[in-house]
Formats: sequence, C-alpha cells, structure tokens
Amino acid sequence: MANGKGIENLDKELETLYQPKAAQKAALKKAAPKAKKKAAATKKPILSKGKRKKSVARAALLPGSGRITLNGVDMALVKPKEVRELILESIRISKAAKDIASASDIKINVYGGGFSGQAQAARTALAKAIVEASGSDSLRLMYMSYDRSLLKDDYRRVEPKKFLGPKARGRFQKSYR
Repeated sequence: MANGKGIENLDKELETLYQPKAAQKAALKKAAPKAKKKAAATKKPILSKGKRKKSVARAALLPGSGRITLNGVDMALVKPKEVRELILESIRISKAAKDIASASDIKINVYGGGFSGQAQAARTALAKAIVEASGSDSLRLMYMSYDRSLLKDDYRRVEPKKFLGPKARGRFQKSYR
C-alpha cells in the first residue's frame, strides 16, 4: 500500500508540473491561427505588369531566397545572354534593388510577341515590382532618370496595313513599260 500511495502522490506531482506546459500548448494552439493570418497578410505577393509591342509580362515578388524565374525557367539558363542582361538591368541599377531582389523570389511570366519585346516587357514588370516593394520614391526617381521605359509601358503599336500597298505606308511601284 505504501508503494501505491507513493505512485499516486508522484502522479499528482507530475500532473502539477506538466499542467502549466499543457496550458501553454493550449494557449499557443489558440493563438497560432491568428499569427498565421497576420503572417499570411504580410507575405502577400507584389504583382506588376509590363507591356511592349504585343508582349505582356507579369511579375510576382514573393518572400524567398533570391531566385528569379522567367516562364518557369531559372534566369541563369535564359539565352541569349543579351536578353538576360536586359531583364536583369533593373536589379543591377542600385544596391536597394539588389537587396530587395536577393530577399525575395521573383516569378515572371511573359507571352506574346518576339523574344526582344518579351525581354523589354519583363524588365518593365520587374522594375515596377521592385519599386512597389521598396515603397520609396527615391528608387522610382532613380529608375526614371536612368531609363523611363523601366517604369512606363511602351504604348506604341504596329500600324495596320492599308489598301493599295504591301505595308502600312509603302505603296506598290508603278511601271510605265
């Protein structure tokens, strides 16, 4: 019987020792959904769009490790090199842009047009996303002084073909013989 009472007393002592931890766990479980909601609200992706000729690019800036993808392909694998350099130009302009890009994953989706127009649309979308992520006006002014097309879409479009000619403005030659 003495052993039985000793075990009961030990059980009671253990319950009192572990009860606060159990209460802490219960409190954490109740508070965890609120924390997750706040964390999800702060980790919203920053979305932006860029256009050039018939190309449309959409960039999403997500918290991450600094990975940049273009249509699901890592940026280091994009060929030709000139196109890759043109897209990444908006990151290499300032240290603030480099810091923002290295602290986030950037996904760019481009469709329409040719590869050069797609590259210019992607660079515009990327620059717009970085400016929005920075929240400062100084980076926007720096981009505007460097190259206005980084933040402004190119509104020019191809002129439609007219009658009496092979192209929009050209006319067929007239032969007198």
